Amino acid sequence: MLTDELKSLIPGDFDDNARVWIYQGSRAFIEKEEKEINEQLLQFYTQWQAHGAPVKGWAKLLFRQFVVIIADETDVMVSGCSTDSSVRVVKSIERQYDVNFFDRMMITFLVKNKAEMLPFNQVQYAIENGYINKDTLLFNNVVTTKKELLEKWLVPLNESWLGNRVTLQDKVAG
Repeated sequence: MLTDELKSLIPGDFDDNARVWIYQGSRAFIEKEEKEINEQLLQFYTQWQAHGAPVKGWAKLLFRQFVVIIADETDVMVSGCSTDSSVRVVKSIERQYDVNFFDRMMITFLVKNKAEMLPFNQVQYAIENGYINKDTLLFNNVVTTKKELLEKWLVPLNESWLGNRVTLQDKVAG
C-alpha cells in the first residue's frame, strides 16, 4: 500500500486540513482481527459526535498495524470529549487484542512492502547491517492533517525526523 493506494482509501471529500491521529500497533493483526477492528472503527466514526453534533469522521486499520482516525472539522470542531471517545475506542481495541498502541519507542519501516517494527535503540544497528538504508520508507506517525498523511506519512529515512538522529552511510563496494 503506497501513496496511490493510500489516496484511494482516504475519503476524497475530506478537507486537506482534516485532523489525523495515527496509533501504531505493537504487532500486525491477522485478517480476521483486521475485519473485526474495521467494523468497530466503522461503528465508532458513524456515531462520532462533538457536543451532540455529528463529526465527519473516518477510521480504518491500515497496513494491518495502524489505526488511522480522521476528523474533517469544516463544519463541526472535534472537542476534547470527542477526542477522548476516539482514544477510548483505541484503548478498547488494545485490551481486546492484547496489543499496545502507545509505545513511542518502536519505529516502523516499510521493508519489502511490509510494515516492519524496530525498537528505536536498534535502528542504527539495522542501518549498519544493511537491513534498512537512507531510502527505506519510514512511517512518520506524527502527521496531523489529511494532506500530511497523504504526502508525508511514508517518507525515506533520510528525509524523516529520524534522519539526523542516526548515521547514514552509503555502502562502499569493497
